[in-house]
Amino acid sequence: MAEYDGIILGSGPNGLTVASYLAKAGLKVLLLERRYEAGGGLATEQVMSPGYLHDTHAIYHMMVDYAPIFDDFDLEKDYNLQWIYPDLQVVMPFADDSHLALYKDVNKSYDSIKKISPRDAEAFKEFSHWAQEATDLFLAPASYANPMPPLEQVALLHANPITRRADEMTGLTPRQIVDDVFENEKVRALFLYLACMWGLDYDLEGVGYLVPLFINRAQHFRLCRGGSHRMVHVLAKNIIENGGRILTGQIVNKIIIEDGEAKGVELDDGTVIKANKFVASSLNPHQTFSELVGPEHLDPYLNQRIENWQYTDWSFFSVHMAFKESPRLKIAASNPELNDALVYVVGYENEDELVKHFEDIKAGKLTEGGFKCGFPSNHDASRALSGGTVGYLSQEAPYNLADGGAQQWYEVRREHAERCKAVLSRYADNINGDNLVWDYISSPLDIENKLPDMKQ
Repeated sequence: MAEYDGIILGSGPNGLTVASYLAKAGLKVLLLERRYEAGGGLATEQVMSPGYLHDTHAIYHMMVDYAPIFDDFDLEKDYNLQWIYPDLQVVMPFADDSHLALYKDVNKSYDSIKKISPRDAEAFKEFSHWAQEATDLFLAPASYANPMPPLEQVALLHANPITRRADEMTGLTPRQIVDDVFENEKVRALFLYLACMWGLDYDLEGVGYLVPLFINRAQHFRLCRGGSHRMVHVLAKNIIENGGRILTGQIVNKIIIEDGEAKGVELDDGTVIKANKFVASSLNPHQTFSELVGPEHLDPYLNQRIENWQYTDWSFFSVHMAFKESPRLKIAASNPELNDALVYVVGYENEDELVKHFEDIKAGKLTEGGFKCGFPSNHDASRALSGGTVGYLSQEAPYNLADGGAQQWYEVRREHAERCKAVLSRYADNINGDNLVWDYISSPLDIENKLPDMKQ
C-alpha cells in the first residue's frame, strides 16, 4: 500500500500550487488527476488543423505581477517561463468607426478615451491611479493571504484613505460604480464589461470592492508564451524535482475517513493510497464533500451549507478558430496599431445593450449579444507553427437555456457559433470561408463535460 504525507485531488492551477509549496517544504505529496493530462483549465490543445495550438479555457492571465508562486519558485529564471505583455491591452470598436483603447500606459488610454469623452478621460485617469494604489496596498495582496476577522479587516481598510474608498464600494453594484464614475454610454459599456467579464453580476450588491481590481487588471493581461499549458509543464517539473509525484488518469472513488480524519483515498479499482498528514481537494464542494467524503462524516451544519450551495448559471460559449491570415480590424485601416490588441470587446454600442445581454443570460435566452475575442498568435508565433493565425471568441452565456435546458446546447451550438462569427465580421475583414480554415466550439455544457469540477 502506497503512503504519502499528503494527497491532493485535482491538478488544475490550485492543485499544482498546493503541491508545489508542500513538496518544496519537504513533504512527500501525490497529486491525482482524473483526466489524462494535468492542468485543468490551463489547457493548450491541437483541437483542429495541425500546427494550430489553442488555449481552450484559460487564455490570458491577470495576476502574474502579484501571484507569489512565480517569484517564490523563480519560474521565469529557473524554468524559462515567459510572459507576453502587449502594450495595447483592450480595444472596443463601434459601428461608427470610433473606438476605445486601453494600454499599459494610463496616459495613452486617457488620450483614447478623450476622443469620445473628455470628462470621462479625466475620470478614468483619476480612477486608474487610485485603483492601482488600492490594488498594490490591499486588493491584490489580500488574494494570497488568509482572511482576517471582519472587524480587523474593516479597521485596517479604514486606516488608509485609499483602501477606505475600496471598502466603501463593497455595498454597491458594479453598474452603480461604473455609472458613478463615467457618463458616456460607450465608456460605460467598456468598463462595465471589464468589471463583469469574470462572472460578476452587474446588479449584485456586496462585490463592489472587486470592480477596481478587475478594471485595473484589464490593463495588465499577459499571455503565456507557448500557451497556458506551458505553466503546467513548469509547475509539474518543479513538483517532481522536489520529490512530489503526479498521476493522471486516476478516478478517486472516495476519501477514506477514520476517527473523523482524512487518512487517504480509494481509487475506482480498489487501490488504497494512504495519507499520513492530509488530503486536500481542489474539486468543487459537492464532489469533495457529498461524493468523496460522504454526508455521514460531516457536521449537519456543513451538510446544510453544501446542500444550499448554488452554482452560477453564467458560463462561457467559445469558438476557437484557425485562419490562413490574421483578420484585419476595420478600424485599423487608418491606424494599423489597432490590429495588435490582446483583447477585443465587440458587439455592444452602449451600456444598455450590454445590460440587455446580461438580462438575457439570466433568463436563459440565447441572443446575438457581444463578446470578447482575440488572435493570440499575433503575439506568440509558436501557436501557429505552420503559419496562419489562431483566434477565438468567448461570450458570456447561460448554462441552462430557457428552451430545453443545458442539453439544448447540442442542438444550437453550431447555429450560435455562426451567429457570433457574423457579429465578428462586422468589425473585422476576412472572417469568411476563404480565410477561416476550421473552428472548434465549446459550449457551457462542453466545459462541464470536459472539466467536471467546473459545474455549470
